[in-house]
Amino acid sequence: MALLKVLLLLLGLGVSVNSAVSLQKRIIGGNYCDKTGRLFHVRLEGMSRSHRILCGGSLIHPNWILTSASCWTSKTGWINVAKLKVHPGTSKPRIPRIKANPVVYASEGSQHDIMLLKLPIEVSDVPLAQLPDCSNRPKIGDTVQLAGEGETNNRQISNAVAATQLQCVDMPVVEATHFLPTYGHVFSAKAQNKDVCYGDYGSAVMFKGKIYGVISPGGTDSECHSPVSIMDVCEYIGWIKTTIGSK
Repeated sequence: MALLKVLLLLLGLGVSVNSAVSLQKRIIGGNYCDKTGRLFHVRLEGMSRSHRILCGGSLIHPNWILTSASCWTSKTGWINVAKLKVHPGTSKPRIPRIKANPVVYASEGSQHDIMLLKLPIEVSDVPLAQLPDCSNRPKIGDTVQLAGEGETNNRQISNAVAATQLQCVDMPVVEATHFLPTYGHVFSAKAQNKDVCYGDYGSAVMFKGKIYGVISPGGTDSECHSPVSIMDVCEYIGWIKTTIGSK
């Protein structure tokens, strides 16, 4: 996970911030994810000749990835790929190119920041993220787990670089589901000295072993922010199940 405040801390201590490795050792609030969990995590990359966008995603069906709509670039000259088996990094990632058009949720002519991507091949050897039990949604004060591969030292979303390992962080929910204009239905999580940043968008927010949220920029692309805006998967569960053909 990423935390912008660590840059100011390191500068104040006179520590060099030129090395990505040195920064990864000083991330505040995050730890390496358990090697047996989050095997469904997907690294999404959009690439052009001069830029690269990094995001996370979750395999929720053998053919479908759930992520943030902010993670897709359809401009001419860009290539979008999905890297499976990036966690825990014990095997070589599989990299299918995403050829199908993304399916973005839309209501009354407005798109929300949640998206499904259909893979060109069916995946049979990666565990799937479990969809939520929406009768038992996280409430204010409940702890959810966020994860991502964003790096602390990269504020440019157009040139994001993946961290060496997937990192997880626990945060309590501080705001219940509400509607955020231009983004959609979100809830929020926040904890002192913990945050997410570029490269973490689209990754799963877990509660009791199930995916209840998708990390979203939540209205700002200028810097890492707190509290974290999370797309509420339960608000879109009907659309998700209809799209992927699940009961």
